[in-house]
Amino acid sequence: MHVLIYGADGATGSRLVTQALEAGHTVRASVIEAGPDLRSDPALTWVESDLLAGDGLVRDLDGIDAVLNAVGIDVGPTTALSPPPLHSKGTRNLVGAMRQADVTRLVTISASFVKTMARGPIWFEVAARMGLKKVFDDMAAMEDYLRDQTDIAWTAVRPGWLLDEEKTADYRIFPAVIPEDLIRTRTGDLAHFMLACAEDGTHIHETPAIARPEPSEKSGPDAVLAEMLA
Repeated sequence: MHVLIYGADGATGSRLVTQALEAGHTVRASVIEAGPDLRSDPALTWVESDLLAGDGLVRDLDGIDAVLNAVGIDVGPTTALSPPPLHSKGTRNLVGAMRQADVTRLVTISASFVKTMARGPIWFEVAARMGLKKVFDDMAAMEDYLRDQTDIAWTAVRPGWLLDEEKTADYRIFPAVIPEDLIRTRTGDLAHFMLACAEDGTHIHETPAIARPEPSEKSGPDAVLAEMLA
């Protein structure tokens, strides 16, 4: 399979690149700006493109079987107040290009908190509402748009609060939202599930949620709040 990965230099995207190559796929990896330290592999090609700008996306999609969209926003004080419409507008641009290129399979990252932020302890819900509500609203707009695109075989995966660690492959999948007692999703597990959806053609036109229990030192208030404020 020839896969195109957006956000390929990010936490989840870089793991997607690694896992797709290990699975024997041919990978086209997209970044905003290619640096000198990007990895090399005979089955890997790097391209520069911007989902918000929309230029060159049709070129990216030439010969592609499935698109894995792992773009994300580095949330700081400015972006929390007024985040760019990376998920809503970016997805519209991508879907338009996919139609031109006759590519139909799309697996993209959303968030379980689009469905509800009443997950995990109350301190996390309060912090998420204060700092991330507009980002989740943009993801919700993306999902609303995708539901009307019946000709695109899309899947919007809803992780919990991301933990940048390797896959375990013992994660759990839920129909639409993670359970109330869970909070975290490993980027390695998220990448593994996204790639599996593309490989198997599963969860089309669905918003599956993914999470797993993590020890308190990784899911407790000190760890999560430190990441939020980093």
